[in-house]
Amino acid sequence: MNVQGNKTLAPRIEFDRGSILVEGHRWNDQIDLLVGKYFKFDERIGVYRAMAMDYREVVLKLYRAGVDYEDGARSFYELSVGVDASLPSLRPYQSEALEAWVQSGKKGVVVLPTGSGKTRMAQEAISRAGRSTLVVVPTLDLLGQWLETLSKGWQIPLGQWGGGEHTTEEITVSTYDSARIHAEREGGRFGTVVFDECHHLPSEQYSWISKMLIAPFRLGLSATPERSDGGERQLLRLIGDEVFRSDIQSLRGNYLSDYEVCVEEVPLDEEEALRYEKARARYLGFVRKRKIDFSDPQGWTIFLTECFASSEGRQAHQAYQEQNEIIRRSESKIRVLWSLLWEHRDERVLIFTHDNETAYHIGERFGLPVLTHQTRVKERREMLKFFKEGRWPWLVTSRVLNEGVDVPEVDIGIIVSGSGSVREHVQRLGRLLRPGKRDRAKLIELISSKTGEEGRGRRRREHEAYR
Repeated sequence: MNVQGNKTLAPRIEFDRGSILVEGHRWNDQIDLLVGKYFKFDERIGVYRAMAMDYREVVLKLYRAGVDYEDGARSFYELSVGVDASLPSLRPYQSEALEAWVQSGKKGVVVLPTGSGKTRMAQEAISRAGRSTLVVVPTLDLLGQWLETLSKGWQIPLGQWGGGEHTTEEITVSTYDSARIHAEREGGRFGTVVFDECHHLPSEQYSWISKMLIAPFRLGLSATPERSDGGERQLLRLIGDEVFRSDIQSLRGNYLSDYEVCVEEVPLDEEEALRYEKARARYLGFVRKRKIDFSDPQGWTIFLTECFASSEGRQAHQAYQEQNEIIRRSESKIRVLWSLLWEHRDERVLIFTHDNETAYHIGERFGLPVLTHQTRVKERREMLKFFKEGRWPWLVTSRVLNEGVDVPEVDIGIIVSGSGSVREHVQRLGRLLRPGKRDRAKLIELISSKTGEEGRGRRRREHEAYR
């Protein structure tokens, strides 16, 4: 290669199916020394190939070394307009987060609580980067929510991947599932990528989205980036360092509602307690016999494998499910729930369950509206509208509102059942923190006493928000 300006001999970087490549005959020792660690030789077609996400580091090293090259990989461009100046000013912590991201090279993860305005901060980040942008979100609800928010900041057509649409514009919003399909082909078209609820990204199927995009500017957003499998460590490679973090405690009472959390222990009825103990004994007997350790990250996978390898295992799995069904919708919990609803009959109440069956059971029992992942997007919006307007003061939901979706001001949240996930619990608390007219929000957690739910409840309250 000629480094003195001979364009005909300069290496040309190309985008190809989610990767970047350089022709083998244009590779030399100098290139190898600078960026060789990113590339591997593809013997099938005689080129050097690297992951698209390494584009930034590759071109920076070549540029800083004064090496001449042709860039045929990037097809992203400058945004035609900046964000609308009439939007509300950033709050102090949003400004701090934005500046921290800019100072980190416009790469990195910002951790802010639910309801604190991550989307507003992201609008300014997109504008500061000033490049065609892909926003990746986990659900269709969030896709619609982002499109609505972005339309207030830019009076330009917005692209959409997902929900039956595939259009690409200066700013495009996609679900994770759609981005996984299209990034291989269109990964060179964006200079900025925003991963909302970025704790989803380290999964095996979704991490490839990041790897197949050349976007040099990257922003990850999450209220709870930590994962039970430790996968949050991958965010360093996929997006960048954690550049800013603020928690619920530091914002409560000022930018988020003040709140209190109450745990109400509810004993099982006698007949339910007997059934529970019988099912739990069968399940735990199998676990101990097979010496399954749930503190091992592979413990649950081992349990499921053992369960379906024998009739004894299948009975143990059935017993495991039975014990959970008993505590999730025990008659004693249902009675306490009705008592709480009557006590708070003049307030807006959101009822959380672990599963759809329990949500529908409560809805049928008390004649309440139920919103689950099976509810169509248009119907969800109408239900939330009615809830916001007070036409429906009570709303039952399973896990579909745990994450991201803007929920109207809620006075009381009642958790009838949930997993042991700290993230899920913090997200549910976040549904109540939108500032409003009330003095403080209240989260009430119903726990079946003297059951395994007590331990799960303690685990999910390990977050600093509950201390």
